[in-house]
Amino acid sequence: MNKRIVLTGGGSAGHVVVNLALIPALEEEGWDIAYIGSETGIERDLLSDFPRVRYHAIPTGKFRRARTWENIRRNLGDVGHVLSGVAEARRVLQRERPQVVFSKGGFVSVPVVLAARRLGIPVITHESDRTPGLANKIIIPFVKRILLTFERTADFVPRDKAYYLGPIIRQQMQGGSAREGLIRFGLDGKKPVLLVVGGSLGAAKLNRLVWQNLDPLLKQFDIVHSVGAGKGDSQMERPGYVQVDYIRAGMNDALAMADVVVSRAGSNAIFEFLYYQKPMLLIPYKVGSRGDQVENAEEFERAGYAKVLDETSVTSDQFLAAVRDLLENGERYREAMRHFTFRDGVQDILEILEIYRLQD
Repeated sequence: MNKRIVLTGGGSAGHVVVNLALIPALEEEGWDIAYIGSETGIERDLLSDFPRVRYHAIPTGKFRRARTWENIRRNLGDVGHVLSGVAEARRVLQRERPQVVFSKGGFVSVPVVLAARRLGIPVITHESDRTPGLANKIIIPFVKRILLTFERTADFVPRDKAYYLGPIIRQQMQGGSAREGLIRFGLDGKKPVLLVVGGSLGAAKLNRLVWQNLDPLLKQFDIVHSVGAGKGDSQMERPGYVQVDYIRAGMNDALAMADVVVSRAGSNAIFEFLYYQKPMLLIPYKVGSRGDQVENAEEFERAGYAKVLDETSVTSDQFLAAVRDLLENGERYREAMRHFTFRDGVQDILEILEIYRLQD
């Protein structure tokens, strides 16, 4: 019997990267793979690396948390998009006839999971953050298993569905070379390297914080700064300062090269920093969010892997002091990180998918 699966998830790279890690393993195991994503999200671009995966775009909505009349109006308007998404996802699932659906979250996953439930297709979902996001909260009643990145997330989901998986480090992120990183970004290796990562969508506040302190930082570091697509500033050009939109190819080399990382606190990213044992300054996205990055960052600070600053109150002096502390006391952070054990989460997912495929 052919093994058939539909993957879903999107809106940001964080809702796609586990799928990107899973696809090569699924292909090696002979699975026939389709992907349901949004019409305009980053997932469509990221899936272009896998030409054998059929991509289907569906309408989707988004729930806005801030309680304003404008957001209420837009939320009500998006109900229609979600219903259209359910109908389109149902048509795609009927054509693809998967034996199992794997959801990585984001609002595009909601109509897919609802459609799969109506068709009796088992769904496995994955939660990267310390506490479940809203999309996963909505779909939890309709899934068979919830795979967890943080062990303590089990306190927030039904125990009979929870499975602690740990972080997934995709194959493309492994095997980084510091030498290749220096060559790729045109650095000579004479100074420590500060890597600044704003995520796939960029981080305007983080960018401004770096630019406001660029000259004092460059006295001590060479800097590679991922600013987000179209968010760079040519006036900030300096020797030893490299601006890129988004590090897609070569992120493993960038991490191998880095001495200190400054970042938001998306779960997939911070576990990749942990994999490379990089002292990290986390400035989690807070304003307008549900606080998931704040919780992720607090967990890493508690474990001794990171320093954390509040984006709403951070000053230049605090920022510079934190970066310098991470450089000067990096071994203390690395020692804490050595106690974390990475397991083969992709293999665990394959085994779980096989169990539910055979129940079809």
